[in-house]
Amino acid sequence: MKGQKGEQNKLLTRGDSLMAYETEDHETQYCFTAINSSCIKGKRSRHEYNIMYLFFSLLSAWTVFLNLLVIISISHFKKLHTPTNLIILSLAVADLLIGLIVIPIEGIKLIEKCWYFGDTFCKLFMLIMGLLLSAYLSNLVLIAVDRYVAVCHPLMYPQKITMTRMIIIVCFCWLFSLTYNIAIVVSISHRTYVCYGKCNIMLTFEWRVIDLIFSFLFPCSLIITLHLRIFYVAQKQVKVINSLMKSGKCDMEGSVRRKSESKAALTLGIIVAIHLVCWIPYYILTLTENTAIPPTILYCLIWVLYINSCLNPLIYALFYTWFRKSVKHILTLRIFQQASSRLNIFINYHS
Repeated sequence: MKGQKGEQNKLLTRGDSLMAYETEDHETQYCFTAINSSCIKGKRSRHEYNIMYLFFSLLSAWTVFLNLLVIISISHFKKLHTPTNLIILSLAVADLLIGLIVIPIEGIKLIEKCWYFGDTFCKLFMLIMGLLLSAYLSNLVLIAVDRYVAVCHPLMYPQKITMTRMIIIVCFCWLFSLTYNIAIVVSISHRTYVCYGKCNIMLTFEWRVIDLIFSFLFPCSLIITLHLRIFYVAQKQVKVINSLMKSGKCDMEGSVRRKSESKAALTLGIIVAIHLVCWIPYYILTLTENTAIPPTILYCLIWVLYINSCLNPLIYALFYTWFRKSVKHILTLRIFQQASSRLNIFINYHS
């Protein structure tokens, strides 16, 4: 048993979720003082604790609030019930759960430098985190496919991409993500900890290869390829429409619709690009398992990924006037007015 100096710490057993009392600065602190294999607990000043807890609390609340606005907007206004917005709704649900569950727990894990919630909850947390990231990536693939059909095959879009089909596809993506991550967590052979008080899980070699293909190479290649094709076709369509409008041979309604589709593709492409920029470096580094990589870099990369969950609503607000208009109705409580759900949110707007 490790010797203790100064003020006596309260004993913590394996199942306890209580945190160790602070001791004098010169003493070594442990995550679990009653366990020989306990990890050493990092030291933080009370000032650091307060600032970090405040920051992660605000980040969590802000992420939940922004994505809740997206969910309410698309769910409430019937004019927003489209296949594309259904994918945006699914993305917002994933972002909201990241803000509600992942950010607070990861924040506690980072601040305390210990895992106090036991092995079972560690696996459950890894399952939830894996589910949300997998579902998010699946939705990015759906966005790419949806915009590809809308821009490159506009005449086929109404027949191929319907609300019913999109609901089934989105539900399947979530179910597949859940099944996939359950299989990973169940098959985990061991933890990577060298001491008790950490929540780090290592995949077997077989699962690492499978995860590399299904969670990195295939979806990212598909997303990038489809968006390059989308932007190429959209650029050609805009040039043709502009030339026809100058000659007076262009149908105004059709041209507005085509430009709207191109703008939607650009906006969603920006969302996808930002997420890939945040996500790919972290995934590459975690695959390498290079012990020379400082833990600070890995922490920064994963928190950039989490912070991305509160960026998407800001992108919607920047590019979508329908979102800004719906937020005004929500914040002013006008959505509780009779028949507000049938409001034409697109009046005087073309986005």
